[in-house]
Amino acid sequence: MAKLENLKAGTTVKGLSPSGLAKVVQIEWFGDQAVKVTYEDAVGTVQNRLVYRNEENTLEVVSAGRPWSFDGDGALLRLVSEAYRIRLAHLFDPYLAVHTSRIDALPHQIIAVYGEMLPRQPLRFLLADDPGAGKTIMAGLLIKELLIRGDVERCLIVTPGNLVEQWQDELSQKFGLSFDILTRDQVEAARTGNPFTERNLLIARLDMMSRNPELQERMKAAKEWDLVICDEAHRMSASFFGGEVKYTKRYQLGQMLGEHCRHLLLLTATPHNGKEEDFQLFLALLDGDRFEGKFRDGVHQVHTEDLIRRLTKEELLKFDGTPLFPERRAYTVKYELSPAEASLYADVTTYVREEMNRAERFAEGDEKRRQNVGFALTILQRRLASSPAAIHESLRRRRERLEKRLAEERLLKRGAEAQLAVPADPAMTAIEERRRKTDDPAPEPVKKWRVVEAKGFWESGFIQTQEDVDAFLNALRAELESAIAANERVQIK
Repeated sequence: MAKLENLKAGTTVKGLSPSGLAKVVQIEWFGDQAVKVTYEDAVGTVQNRLVYRNEENTLEVVSAGRPWSFDGDGALLRLVSEAYRIRLAHLFDPYLAVHTSRIDALPHQIIAVYGEMLPRQPLRFLLADDPGAGKTIMAGLLIKELLIRGDVERCLIVTPGNLVEQWQDELSQKFGLSFDILTRDQVEAARTGNPFTERNLLIARLDMMSRNPELQERMKAAKEWDLVICDEAHRMSASFFGGEVKYTKRYQLGQMLGEHCRHLLLLTATPHNGKEEDFQLFLALLDGDRFEGKFRDGVHQVHTEDLIRRLTKEELLKFDGTPLFPERRAYTVKYELSPAEASLYADVTTYVREEMNRAERFAEGDEKRRQNVGFALTILQRRLASSPAAIHESLRRRRERLEKRLAEERLLKRGAEAQLAVPADPAMTAIEERRRKTDDPAPEPVKKWRVVEAKGFWESGFIQTQEDVDAFLNALRAELESAIAANERVQIK
């Protein structure tokens, strides 16, 4: 007699199989009264059966199995242990994404990812470093690090249409991340009807998303995104006009993305357009409660250090402390003009001054036109400072435009002064003369048809009798002969 608890993997049991001895391969308990036994019989066939507690007296353990054995698949054990080790790798290597990517990370990139963004949970951040700082590299490091740590499964990148392929190539080549680009074909071919539910790593075009309300509704219906990254985020702008906020479609898309994700990262090199109230609206995409209402200077005191990081090129350094970019130095270089250059400068300056005065005199009452003309003339002096070739080309194009404008004005003047005398129609004259002689009433309505529109005479009822036809044909023949004679005279001359 053997108890059910004695049945273990590797145990040889008598009474389990009708063919004789059986070797237990696996057991699975169902409560405490039954167990499912998978066994191998004497001929090597693998079978399974349920054994109940009341069948214990029919079983006999011939050789007891070991509670622990080393006859498992070693390759599978190695694969599982390696996968578990990688899953916990970030605990032992805090810069795992850097070491497993094909990049040479710079100090400011490592600080941005591991010092500024990763500690924030949830993330609401604006990365606004100068162009050339490598914001795409920082975003890729963040995505890969969060994927390794299991914090991100679904990631959406929203970028202008001309940058989607660049993002896809950068993430694939440098970080080994396979992102799909959302296209109209994918939207139409989606098996579920919603492409956002079928892909976890996706790149979408900014204007395609902002101009398609149906696509936005599909995204709302999909599962929430773990991370959303918006490149060139300054395009998601809003502004105050007349005391009212004017929201663009791109800004409304940014609001919707912020509500449908856990982590939101905005990337731009130009976060501020010079208007503090517009900048506050832009930051409201990250924290709508903190930046609610219109900004008033001297009243609102809002700190943004925890939401934004901005480094200029002068602040970017290598690991050895040397500047990443050459230092920019602006200074004025003075030089003497040659006599020909001085004469040209004087002539252009005189021309600009006289034309500016003329523009102000003739554009009185039209402030916009006066400003446009003044701006165009001022550009000439800037072209002069560039090079003689530049000012020569500008003056040549301006002369051509003025000559074209003068020719148009002369043509319009000639057209207004010309008195277009339309000669009497011979056919009409002949027909009307005959009617006056015969006192026939003219058909109504009387229409002044030209000779070449013969069909119109018939449709209007103006030619009704054979005499009308003869008169019309005679007049037409006379006019044709006159035209042929005139043409011959022109050719002779």
